[in-house]
Amino acid sequence: MRCLILGFVAGVLLLQNAATLPPSWLQLCCAAAALMLLLAGRCMTRPAAGIAACAGAGIMLGYAWAALLAHLALAPALSTEDEGRDLQVVGIVGSLPARFEQGIRFNLNVERTLTPQATVPPRVALSWYADRGHAAGALAEVQPGQRWQLTVRLQRPHGNANPGGFDYEAWLLEQGLRATGYVRAAGRDNRRLDDVVPGFGTAVERSRAFLRDRILHALAGRDYAGVIVALVIGDQRGIEQSDWQVFNRTGIGHLISISGLHITMIAGLVALGVSALWRRSFFTGAQLPLLLPAQKVAALAGAVAALLYVLLAGFGVPAQRTLYMLAVVALALWSGRLSAVTHVLCAALGVVVALDPWAVLWPGFWLSFGAVAMILFAGHGRLGPEPRGMRGALLLAGRTQWAVTLGLVPLTMLLFGQVSLVSPLANAVAIPLVSFVVTPLALAGSLLPEPLCGWLLVPAHAAVAALAWLLGHLAALPVAVWRAPAPQAWVFLLAAGGTLWLLMPRGWPQRWAGAVAWLPLLLQAPDHPPDGGLRVTAFDVGQGMALLVETAGHRLLYDTGPGYAPGADAGSRVLLPYLRMRGIGAIDGMVISHGDLDHTGGAAALLAELKVGWLASSLAAGHPIARAAPRHLQCAAGQHWEWDGVRFEMLHPAPASYADAGLKANARSCVLRISRGKGSGRRSVLLAGDIEAAQEAALVAGAPGRLQADVLLAPHHGSGTSSTPAFLRAVQPSVGIFQVGWRNRYRHPKKQVVERYATLGIEHLRTDLAGALTIEAGDAVAIDSYRAVHTRYWYGR
Repeated sequence: MRCLILGFVAGVLLLQNAATLPPSWLQLCCAAAALMLLLAGRCMTRPAAGIAACAGAGIMLGYAWAALLAHLALAPALSTEDEGRDLQVVGIVGSLPARFEQGIRFNLNVERTLTPQATVPPRVALSWYADRGHAAGALAEVQPGQRWQLTVRLQRPHGNANPGGFDYEAWLLEQGLRATGYVRAAGRDNRRLDDVVPGFGTAVERSRAFLRDRILHALAGRDYAGVIVALVIGDQRGIEQSDWQVFNRTGIGHLISISGLHITMIAGLVALGVSALWRRSFFTGAQLPLLLPAQKVAALAGAVAALLYVLLAGFGVPAQRTLYMLAVVALALWSGRLSAVTHVLCAALGVVVALDPWAVLWPGFWLSFGAVAMILFAGHGRLGPEPRGMRGALLLAGRTQWAVTLGLVPLTMLLFGQVSLVSPLANAVAIPLVSFVVTPLALAGSLLPEPLCGWLLVPAHAAVAALAWLLGHLAALPVAVWRAPAPQAWVFLLAAGGTLWLLMPRGWPQRWAGAVAWLPLLLQAPDHPPDGGLRVTAFDVGQGMALLVETAGHRLLYDTGPGYAPGADAGSRVLLPYLRMRGIGAIDGMVISHGDLDHTGGAAALLAELKVGWLASSLAAGHPIARAAPRHLQCAAGQHWEWDGVRFEMLHPAPASYADAGLKANARSCVLRISRGKGSGRRSVLLAGDIEAAQEAALVAGAPGRLQADVLLAPHHGSGTSSTPAFLRAVQPSVGIFQVGWRNRYRHPKKQVVERYATLGIEHLRTDLAGALTIEAGDAVAIDSYRAVHTRYWYGR
């Protein structure tokens, strides 16, 4: 059975990496072949052959099952004709609303579409912004389970596509959200039809909303109220990005949610209490243990308590894994067949993947099951006998934490490109404090009436604040995190084998040698282009600009993308994950073309996390970004430098332009030309920022010989005020790149601009369609797009 389940997971993983879904006939063939292999495996006399047959059957069964669910999930779709137009729908608020400064976000379960000849998917994600001139608090109070009639504008699922980035489109598919959009507020007939629509989901989400409101009211104005909310109901949206950075650098992010440890603790406490009461029922004359053994009642009570807690958690993967493991244990107790722990783990693994085949796409799935697997591997005779009592319990806990910390290093490096060196110390303090102090106080405080609610929640918050103070000091240490590029397959497998060698039982020969297998994993250096080579990565950041320029020994960032929302920007959401995946912790220089938010949005996050040699920009000296830089220079035409045989030339703005206070920020954009090689082998890239027609004309008149480039970053995202014919003829690019957001409100790139590029024979590429673009400028120019290289079946465009 274990081989069948592991094969099933492998088959699901194979499907989730497929570019297209298999046809129905192939799914049926896989299912039939799986059945035949299972039957053949039972007849085989050699154990190895039987195991191989079971694993093969599992692979085909998992592949077919995941394909079937994917077909069903993709079936509801919004037509392209209905994108961007007003649609009137009636539906039920199906999730806990997330409130932010400008409005709220929630999921709507659509019951019917009132707009003629339009079909809206059954579940959509909506944002509802406050009207201009009104505070967000004046917005209608939206609660889970309410029925609303709304006028909405929708689009099909679409997200940024970057190496190392979060796959928003896959997440939407997993959640069953087949369209996203916003409520049309001004002058529309948006009204609540029913205050409560009865249902199980309504009861769960209303309970979560009630508990969240109680906590936020009791802890109003306190910094870590969002952490308390996350521990009680699993809603992590109220935690600040800066706090997440500290938690991740110290390796305790897994605790800031309803984790498996918390669920097991609550289930165990409930089971112990019910067991004690059931046994003592003899003294009441009921003699309940004669009717049903106390052990079975305790197992049932613990499983029910775990189920209730997991429902509050929003049914995340770690919570699911724990619930299914406890359910398997409860069933084993009731049936009188206590299964081995590996059977329990595999059963939970199979149930999670069967119910949610997209779970294998997320790091939390692998870390959750990997941690339990490491505990099991290290626990069966490998941690050694321990003294009894408190000392033995502490030693066992310490060695278990040590085994998990070591065991997850290869997986953590594979998933994140970094590992926290202070994690053992941070977890040694955080695990007991959060699990046995903060979580019980938070749960009790959220459930008990006033004034007990505040009396318990305030101490819980104080404990979190004290922990955050300690973690902040640990995260600030220069050696807090070890970074290296995400490993290749052979490097990961070598390190994983070395880890298992390290965790073998006492007496195993040369256990220390397992650490040697980590050296290729930890000592990898970020790759560079070859000597004289040039690589430029244009990121898919939405409506904004952000590019990484690399030579054989240096790196430069040109612009940092937009800010998306308070605490969310392209720097933290796109650029930093990419740099971590590559093992890049420092860049030599940064150029901010001008002060618009779609170019500066990620700068603060990058300057806080990366070592940056210098910053060149057209920003005023007193600008917050300029002040945060270790060294700030103003861009000026005539500046130039050379790195590893690659020449960098600043072509704009003129130094005198800074004296003109009436000049728009776009007109002062830093224009950078990058070139390598000489003669016929010369290759160049021109990064034009947001210059417009007047600045283009000045460049054509003043520096026509220095404008030529093979690749042009289209000025101002392809607006109608840029990319004049004279400028394009002077640059003579073979490729033009438009960094734009999908269905952006500016309608960039403009149709006439795209036609102008096509008329001049210039190939044009858009990041919203192609994803991140990687330009390799060697003897020739080669461009790869992320969506083409990393094609997945859920990319509908």
